[in-house]
Amino acid sequence: MINAKFTIRGADASFVVSGHSKSARSGKDIVCAAASSATIMAANTITEILGVKAEVKDSDGYVQLSFVNSEAAADIVKGLKMHFELLARQYPHFVKVTTEV
Repeated sequence: MINAKFTIRGADASFVVSGHSKSARSGKDIVCAAASSATIMAANTITEILGVKAEVKDSDGYVQLSFVNSEAAADIVKGLKMHFELLARQYPHFVKVTTEV
């Protein structure tokens, strides 16, 4: 299962996406592809396009990103959260979203 955890407090935000959906074999897993590509795009947009100084950790099946004081980047995290909520509705056995307040 892919677990996506979001914390958004004004202009400060973080997310952790971890796990594998295992909805299909490697190379055929559209749930994993949708989750991975959206996560990488959000992280790259925040760090490379917006230039936000973020703490990033990544490894196989794991991405963690956090930052402070960027409303634009927080909006990107909100968009990523929305994407994962839609994935979780379509594939509830493979994606779980939690929000920390």
